Amino acid sequence: MSRDPQAALIALNRFGFGARGGASGDFVNAASDPRGFVKAELARSSGVLLELPGLLTTPALAQAAFAYQLEVKQAREAAAKSAQASEAAPASEPMQANAANMQDKTPDKPQEKPQTEPPAQPLNVIQKTYRAEALARLQRAVLADCGFTERLVAFWSNHFCISASKGQLARIWAGAFEREAIRPHVLGRFADMVKAVEQHPAMLFFLDNQQSLGPNSRAGLNRKRGLNENLAREIMELHTLGVGGGYTQEDVTSLARIITGWSFVGRQGILGTPGSFVFNANAHEPGPQRLLGKIYPAGGVEQGEAALADIARHPSTAKFIATKFARHFVADDPPPALLARLQNTFVKTDGDLKALSLALVDSDEAWSAPPTKMRSPYEFLVATGRLLAHVPEDPGPYLNGLNVLGEPLWSPAGPNGFPDTSAAWAAPEGMKLRLDIAAQLGSRLGNTVDARDLLGCAFGETASPETRRTIERAESRQQALALLLMSPEFQRR
Repeated sequence: MSRDPQAALIALNRFGFGARGGASGDFVNAASDPRGFVKAELARSSGVLLELPGLLTTPALAQAAFAYQLEVKQAREAAAKSAQASEAAPASEPMQANAANMQDKTPDKPQEKPQTEPPAQPLNVIQKTYRAEALARLQRAVLADCGFTERLVAFWSNHFCISASKGQLARIWAGAFEREAIRPHVLGRFADMVKAVEQHPAMLFFLDNQQSLGPNSRAGLNRKRGLNENLAREIMELHTLGVGGGYTQEDVTSLARIITGWSFVGRQGILGTPGSFVFNANAHEPGPQRLLGKIYPAGGVEQGEAALADIARHPSTAKFIATKFARHFVADDPPPALLARLQNTFVKTDGDLKALSLALVDSDEAWSAPPTKMRSPYEFLVATGRLLAHVPEDPGPYLNGLNVLGEPLWSPAGPNGFPDTSAAWAAPEGMKLRLDIAAQLGSRLGNTVDARDLLGCAFGETASPETRRTIERAESRQQALALLLMSPEFQRR
């Protein structure tokens, strides 16, 4: 079978997370059948799921979070009582006015305050869970043969993003949200992913939909509080139709009315299992609603589900998703022919995301476009771990690196997610920070690896003469590794 080294480079870097070091043989395998190498992961649809012991469901995590919050409250109260008791304790026994004491000129030794053990601090289950979820994701990305499905997970998770910095529930739920609402649908239907995402407690909490009350609902009339349009606006602007997708402010308000009552069960468990999705009929705006020119009859949760299904199939959604998909994988300004093909695939297959992914891999444009995309910080760190054949056992170095490079895991600054253009990650300050990380890795690991061998693992014979000369002329093995990690071939995809 003929080999295509240049296509192997595209298969590994444009679609995946880069070649693994060691004896993986990734570059050779990719070169023998580049498109087949990428498609192989799409044939294993169950491989995208992440089900490991210790990774709990959203309701179980909610109950763990509520229990932790109660423990913290009780620990603070116990600490306050302990401090009060310590302050109230006498410093010494009262003097006895008897003859013996009167004759003893030696002053009494003050008694020490009674020592009490400080209350034990509760184990921070919030941060423990966040780190466990992060480690599971990182290990999967580092170990994957190509990494295409993990790239798809990262793409869709950023598209339908929440932020772990929103609060404790968002932080403990961030990984479960991705496992439950994103992964099962990455190779399924877009409409199913939309429904799973918008009904997930993490998204409802992130965009405050549990606070949204229909003005004419029973709860709205009693509490004198009304709509919260956050979720409705982001569904239309960021998740489906896109800016300029043909909707108006009236449509946003109408969708907000339609999805009133979409909430999650709180710590008291009045409406069900704490942390589970619930439709609260008392908060739902009654009556029919007009959205994007269509009347949705009065109803319960099915009114919102019908609206989401239609929005997911809207022509503007097909265009928006096709553009964003191509921009992520191919170029900031994707070829028009590729956009047309992806949009047509989305429409014809009723939003089949596996078909969309196959259409991308089968397109000649995706293989002929020059490697102008800059790896995001997450892609850079995962690619580094793969090349060094280092399976993470502690997520700390990765999480710290992501924080330094401006892409903290599951924590974008806004609901539009992290930027997906080269300019966003190629700024001088960002490149300097990458160089610092590369230099630190070189200093720590340079003596254990040969950058020239890694060059072959990562790029085969496709590395430029300039990159080869730069690494060969490095003053030390440590410097050679840092230069390899900062080479154009490694930074771009």
